[in-house]
Amino acid sequence: MKRIPFLVWIWFSFSCLLFSQESGTIKSVRPVNQSTLVGIGKAFLDDSYLSPITYDGIAISLIHDRLKGSTFFGDKGLIQNQFRIQTAIAKNPTSSSSEYWGSLYYSLNGFYPIFNSENLRLFGGGGTEASLGGIYNVRNTNNPGSLKTYVNLNLSAMALYSWRNLTFRWQLSTPFAGMFFSPEYGHSYYEIFTLGNNKGTVHFGSFHNQMALRNYFTIDIPVRNITIRTGYLWDYYSTDVNELITKTNAHQFVLGLAFESLYIGGKLAHDKSVIESVYY
Repeated sequence: MKRIPFLVWIWFSFSCLLFSQESGTIKSVRPVNQSTLVGIGKAFLDDSYLSPITYDGIAISLIHDRLKGSTFFGDKGLIQNQFRIQTAIAKNPTSSSSEYWGSLYYSLNGFYPIFNSENLRLFGGGGTEASLGGIYNVRNTNNPGSLKTYVNLNLSAMALYSWRNLTFRWQLSTPFAGMFFSPEYGHSYYEIFTLGNNKGTVHFGSFHNQMALRNYFTIDIPVRNITIRTGYLWDYYSTDVNELITKTNAHQFVLGLAFESLYIGGKLAHDKSVIESVYY
């Protein structure tokens, strides 16, 4: 997980380098499409380390999505950054016990256009993703919590379709290789983190023991001077290792605002033929 700040720093430095190049036309300033969304829906939690029973309840998410053009592939590529915070409060079928789920998620993906028409654009690509979270069961005493963390490489596809004033987006992502944490059956976290008995807790993940699918569909609706973005998010993740099976499955309706922004720095910010700054 220490790689996440490093990746963010590299991407920030790379972005600054791109926009610091000298230019005398407005074409050098590339807009960034961003959105902040709130999601609410249903979550299903299965974790055989904590309980053999499926817990279900309300899931809530906060999502920030950032999509910008890239100089890679002849200025045709796209770079996507997405941050997501997810929480859920779930109960067993008899409502006699509760589980709490939370996770922090970040992904960095690159896309290349594979089809482009007047209204429809298709992209393919991939990147990296990382997550840190866990599930807490209020009934358990010896082992009440289960840590959920991973770093993966993923494949992703995206489609953008324009119809009248509406813009539809569909995106599908799945990991194909990475590393994830899982204790052995009956392996307590006291042994792992206090006694240092952590052998067999970090695993190579691929389709044989880790499956995930994220289906993301949105519609942009312009209303006067704002753009409303709404849609649906399906987030499924499962692991099967050390005789332990974990599944988190969340279906959520998302709603928020989308906007375009300009990032200008360095000498370009001083060029008044491009933009008139209130600071310089």
